[in-house]
Amino acid sequence: MLAQEELFVQGDLQECRPLLKWAGGKTQLLGEIIPKMPKKYGRYIEPFFGGGALFFAVRPAGGVIADSNPELVNLYRSVASDVDGVLAQLRQYQNTEEVFYAVRAQDWTKLSSVEAAARTVFLNRTCFNGLYRVNKKGQFNVPFGRYKNPKVLDEDALRAASRLLQDTTIICGDYKDVLREQAQPGDFIFLDPPYLPVSEYADFKRYTKEQFYEEDHAELAAEVKRLHELGCHVILTNSNHPLVHELYSAFSIEVIQTKRYISCNGKGRTGEDVIVTVPPKPRFDIRLVPAPLSEQALLYPPTRYMGSKNKLLSEIWAVASQFEFETAVDLFSGSGIVGYMLKSHGKAVISNDYMAMSYTFAKAMIENNDITLGVDEALALLEPRKPVDRFVETKFQGLYFSDEDNRLIDILRANIKAIKNPYKRAIAMSSLVRACLKKRPRGIFTYVGHRYDDGRKDLLMSFRDQFLEAVNMVNAAVFDNGKQNKARNGDAMTLQRQESGLVYIDPPYYSPLSDNEYVRRYHFVEGLARDWQGVEIQEHTVTKKFKSYPTPFSSRKGAAEAFDLLFKRFRDSVLVVSYSSNSQPTLDEMVAIMAKHKRHVEVVPVDYRYSFGNQGHKVGDNNNAVQEYLFVGY
Repeated sequence: MLAQEELFVQGDLQECRPLLKWAGGKTQLLGEIIPKMPKKYGRYIEPFFGGGALFFAVRPAGGVIADSNPELVNLYRSVASDVDGVLAQLRQYQNTEEVFYAVRAQDWTKLSSVEAAARTVFLNRTCFNGLYRVNKKGQFNVPFGRYKNPKVLDEDALRAASRLLQDTTIICGDYKDVLREQAQPGDFIFLDPPYLPVSEYADFKRYTKEQFYEEDHAELAAEVKRLHELGCHVILTNSNHPLVHELYSAFSIEVIQTKRYISCNGKGRTGEDVIVTVPPKPRFDIRLVPAPLSEQALLYPPTRYMGSKNKLLSEIWAVASQFEFETAVDLFSGSGIVGYMLKSHGKAVISNDYMAMSYTFAKAMIENNDITLGVDEALALLEPRKPVDRFVETKFQGLYFSDEDNRLIDILRANIKAIKNPYKRAIAMSSLVRACLKKRPRGIFTYVGHRYDDGRKDLLMSFRDQFLEAVNMVNAAVFDNGKQNKARNGDAMTLQRQESGLVYIDPPYYSPLSDNEYVRRYHFVEGLARDWQGVEIQEHTVTKKFKSYPTPFSSRKGAAEAFDLLFKRFRDSVLVVSYSSNSQPTLDEMVAIMAKHKRHVEVVPVDYRYSFGNQGHKVGDNNNAVQEYLFVGY
């Protein structure tokens, strides 16, 4: 599927504009409609073509246009196949009342195609208010307009339109037949049917001799639902009539103020149109073929962070990429890798976590678009320049790192605090945290000493070099995706509803088989990130940890209630939830909770298994293997 801008035909089409003045034309709504069009789609299809304002504005290549009015269809086919012939016929006309009524009296079906096409343009440009209306016999019946100098012959516009129409399939037929024969998944369908009347001025709807009644609108709504199920993008316009709201209540409806130009007294008259936006129904490949990640996503510094989705990024993106969204919320960002991946795919990301450490990662590499920490600046941080409080050296002596490394950590802490630029400060702190994780066997702080030291390279590298390497990796991950991204350090339960988009939820998994508390595992680096402010170290503990943050995900009941609240709060967005088979609520319970707030719920099993366990002898134990799932609500 091509991007929208790649669908536009090439060449000089700057003069391409509607060939007819059209009552009910969409020129004044283009600024509202075009931004709602999908950025990528298959073919452009417009079965109620009329004047074609949107078509001539976006100029899609290989489009399909149709109308049930054979006279209109003849015009567009003739301009496509013989624009010179149409121009030659137009040059013969004079703007007089006598000529107008003589031409109007002609039976267009007895004229050649180019003569009939020129007649259509001439009558449209010289009749009253550019109105196209026929009587029950199908005869054009609009009076002479008495304009002094109407632009009957617009050669530039006709030639530009001809080039566009030559690359277009032009059909005369009923919209239902056209859509059933032409529409395919991924296509964009624009529907501009005759409007439902809402006022005494709304009687100019006879574009053909056949009328369009309420039952026809009900049939159209059924067809729109079929297109939605098929996987098409649909935008529909109509009047702000109660029936429209009733028929399309399942989709987004926006009311737009517009002006009406029907009668000689109509210059100041205003009305209300509605734009109905219908996204395609997402379809999932249950086998979940991973979607390719952007190269940028692979630059995120890897860590041994518990629960990190680094190995599941392709699967998560395979699901997320099936939806149209511009904004994304990573509600429990953790290592930050998912939010960063979404940023790398051009989304505006809000990255949230209650852990200061996770917030710091997001500040440095998600919110930050262009600031890096220079090599000289990083080297300077390793030298004692500010007063050093020796907090780590004294409080954690002999627990996790050597005395020399503890002194260097305190020097870095003091110097990082003095950095004025918040992004440089976040880069430096992220690098310090990463260095601590890399220098720690198993990367956790639930035990003291070095009994799990296996002699790997990271443990042999000096703390100084670990820090400098981390700075280089974080710097390399900084990029500008052209969007305003935001890092937030707070409780996910207090984050207010955002603009509809996609919300990724990867909470601490509650399981009676193991605890899910990140603070217990990472209290030392979490303390670094927040400088141990607002926490109280539990001096009686061997590890000198501090009390875990309160979370509703510490019990089955609390987790169920939290999911219910979050799904309700973000019900206007696509929900993607990572969860595992050994967690509670159970799979069926999760589906039931999500189904309260989302019309469609899919459970996508991920072909990935991991082992859990708090003791070393349990790590890698296949008896503890669990299945990962993605719950998708839309």
